[in-house]
Amino acid sequence: MNNEKFLKTKAAEIRRSLLDMIYKAKTGHTGGALSSVDILTVLYYGVLRIDSSNPKDPDRDRFVMSKGHSVEGLLTILADNGFFPKEELKQFSKFGSRMIGHPSVKVPGVEFNTGALGHGLSCSVGMALAAQKDKKNINVYCLMGDGEQAEGSVWEAAMAGANFKLNNLTAIIDRNHLQISGKTEDVMRLNSLEEKWRAFGWDVRVQNGHDLHALHETFTGSRTEGKPMLVIAETTKGKGVSFMEDVAKWHHGVPSAEQFEQAMKEIDNYLIQEGLV
Repeated sequence: MNNEKFLKTKAAEIRRSLLDMIYKAKTGHTGGALSSVDILTVLYYGVLRIDSSNPKDPDRDRFVMSKGHSVEGLLTILADNGFFPKEELKQFSKFGSRMIGHPSVKVPGVEFNTGALGHGLSCSVGMALAAQKDKKNINVYCLMGDGEQAEGSVWEAAMAGANFKLNNLTAIIDRNHLQISGKTEDVMRLNSLEEKWRAFGWDVRVQNGHDLHALHETFTGSRTEGKPMLVIAETTKGKGVSFMEDVAKWHHGVPSAEQFEQAMKEIDNYLIQEGLV
């Protein structure tokens, strides 16, 4: 569904839900989960061909969350789409729960276990290549972090994706410019990501990662024949909560009771200001 009002409302609801999950569990990767919400919202409510009543449909599209530490948004969206009961989100990070702090294939709708960074794109290349060889109309999407671009396996996969001309593969970088130890450019300089990926043979698009309409147009629009697509989504870490935005400590921060209440109020005010309630 490409209804911008619907997508904006969903994105705000997902932010509320993941913050509630992290607050109650007293653990989580808050900043990166919030920065990737808009990307996930567009994919799951407007792009991916998936069916929660048949999660193993062989003809389904695939999504791999390579930046697996930011799983909270994905779990919330899967629950909202009926892959498992929403009540189960209350078990996030509890002993014995399948709602762990990274994607697990024990959870319906999760395609691949991710945790150690740099593995998701390689897996996605394999999925896309298999679909190509089987002549299946299957699209594969992979979300990576920008700090993850320092992993060598990312670039091996990038080379393979272009080599096999996988134009059914879309990789996305959540370019929020922060990682756990600070700014990406201070930890391991990445610029110019656009030039690097183009040099590896990818069709590169750079855009605002919080512009829901633009994201939808990019994911569903025309593609370059014989090339995989890389979307550099410029985002803000902690997006949607003022005191979390662009602050490195919220990579793995957990809000206090007062901070949680403020965050909920800010999201409620956003819904009112945007005329979504």
